[in-house]
Formats: sequence, structure tokens, C-alpha cells
Amino acid sequence: MPYNARSFNFVVSTWTLCTIPDPVKALLEVYRVLKPDGVFLFLEHGRSEDAKVAAWQDRFNPVQNIIGCGCNLNRKIDQIIAQAGLMIMTLDRFQMQSVPRLGGEMYRGTATRPD
Repeated sequence: MPYNARSFNFVVSTWTLCTIPDPVKALLEVYRVLKPDGVFLFLEHGRSEDAKVAAWQDRFNPVQNIIGCGCNLNRKIDQIIAQAGLMIMTLDRFQMQSVPRLGGEMYRGTATRPD
């Protein structure tokens, strides 16, 4: 991102980490531009905690990748955020209403820089 380091109070991501080719690299940029007391707000869909649903996400992911323009159903969003060095402060896992679990497993929360 063409912004100075530690310049934003908030960064928001909604339904993007499923599609970005290298989400950890993208979140390293989020980390870089967040102020030390800044907050990363996210709302993303991703891998189910239910093993049976997750197995179906893995099976269907190659098809979803094509029809969903690069969207991945099976990314562990909380782990990706942590890999980028961000510390999750709140995490709410829920199922979107009227959406099959295959694509409606949601991650909503906040993260911050640990420094």
C-alpha cells in the first residue's frame, strides 16, 4: 500500500481474504500501516470448525476457485491473521443465515499490533 507505516487507526477487511492470492502478505501490509494502538476489523468467510463441512469445503474449493473468481472456501482466517503478526482481540464465529455452511462459515472480529 502506498501509505506511510503506522499511519492508520483502523483497517477494515470484508470478504477479501478468501480471494487475495497471498493473504499473509496482504495482512503484513495491514500490520505495517496500523498505528501501534490501531485496530484491524474483519468480516470474512472461511474454513468450518466442523470436520465434515471442512472436508466438503476442501473437495469443492477447486471448483469455487474458478466460479468464484479466485475465492477460497477453506482458508483458516484466524490463523492467517495470526501468521501476519496481528493479535486477535475478539473473534465471533457464526453461520450466515440462508447460506449453505459450505460458504457461510463466518469469522468476525478485531485484531491489533502486539506492540
